[in-house]
Amino acid sequence: MRNLQKRQLLEIMESLHFLHQEMKERLERKEYSVVRTAFSDCQEAAIQVGEAIERMEGEGTEAVSYLEQYCEKVYHLSLQSETTQGKKIFKSLESSLVRAENAIAHMPVRKEVVFMPYKACMWDSLESVYLAAREDEYCDVYCVPIPYYDKREDGSFGELHYEGGAYPKNIEILDYRVYNLEERHPDIIYIHNPYDDWNHVTSVPERYYSKNLRYHTDCLVYIPYFILGEIEPDDLKAINNMKHFCFLPGTIYAHKVIVQSEKMRQIYISEYMNEAKQHGLSADRKMLEEKILGLGSPKIDKIRNTRRENLNIPEEWLNVIEKEDGSWKKIIFYNTSISALLASDEKMLEKMKDVFGTFKKYQDDVALLWRPHPLITSTIKSMRPRLWVEYEKIVEAYRKEGWGIYDESADMDRAVMLSDAYYGDHSSIVHIYKKTGKPIMMQNVDVILKSTK
Repeated sequence: MRNLQKRQLLEIMESLHFLHQEMKERLERKEYSVVRTAFSDCQEAAIQVGEAIERMEGEGTEAVSYLEQYCEKVYHLSLQSETTQGKKIFKSLESSLVRAENAIAHMPVRKEVVFMPYKACMWDSLESVYLAAREDEYCDVYCVPIPYYDKREDGSFGELHYEGGAYPKNIEILDYRVYNLEERHPDIIYIHNPYDDWNHVTSVPERYYSKNLRYHTDCLVYIPYFILGEIEPDDLKAINNMKHFCFLPGTIYAHKVIVQSEKMRQIYISEYMNEAKQHGLSADRKMLEEKILGLGSPKIDKIRNTRRENLNIPEEWLNVIEKEDGSWKKIIFYNTSISALLASDEKMLEKMKDVFGTFKKYQDDVALLWRPHPLITSTIKSMRPRLWVEYEKIVEAYRKEGWGIYDESADMDRAVMLSDAYYGDHSSIVHIYKKTGKPIMMQNVDVILKSTK
């Protein structure tokens, strides 16, 4: 039995208490026909509640037994309603109803917990919470990936994407088209997309905006899909660079927000309040302290639980990684980010070609694993369309030559754990990579090696 279902049953039981009181008043006015009808209504309501419980919990429950006793008492007392004993019957009837009501109130409940990711590559921000919930015998847990649209340059919706087939094999996927959110009203919904219609590159359908989801659950939980560098609460420059994350639809409409640390929690609370005031909105610090929790990021859980020896490595990757003697080359994780490309435009494309030229020279000893941000293609088409043709040529040339790995999979953690070092742009991946203790080197778009020109 779900919490919602229990509440609905208890509401029916409460209405019977009111009906008893009305029956008593009618009996005092000797409106016997009305009272007889009310007795019939009481019996019918109790039968419906009992049948509902049996559908959910099976036969033999204490609650149904008390409801059957209540129905018998309703019947017998209805025969006495016109006698001198009639005015004394309601105390007995109320007592019987209370026993049934208490039995329903103490029935164990199951929670329905739904995870609604949109990008499969961001699933690691929810996975450890999903796996823990799935171990709870009183939880019914579902992963319901939702679709998303690319946005055109004018902001209109473009191509629709659905990545339900790209999740790990141990994650049971339920198609969003068969999950009726409005009817099922899950107890908890987890999301990692905070943007609603604030994103210029992608958008989930409006029915899945956080401002709408909150009305179809008792608790909407937002967990960021990214990890930020840890910031001291008095580092104003660093805070200024990330404060836009603190006041988004996901943080506004979610009932709970889970961030990576206690320090980050304090920053989120302060910056949320500052931004809310600028918009003329009220923000209660006590409410935010209960809402925003610094419990850590599931992305770190994923890295800690991933072992290199357990990775599923594609055959075409091994062809790049393995030397002729069977040993492995050094694997460099090359990450190109959206923000760096938007900041540098054509210069970044030249930098990428330079990087590929350099690593191609050393392919006998080093394997380059290039993993561009999963939304970089959509971003270029939407925000830098003039760069698209050249960028597409770079990707096609790299993939066709085959000396390096092109990783467009949903599994970012595989690239982190498989590689020996990181090279590329500053992004949230850097903060994850630091947890591995492996070398990190940031690329400088202004440095072009003359030997590769």
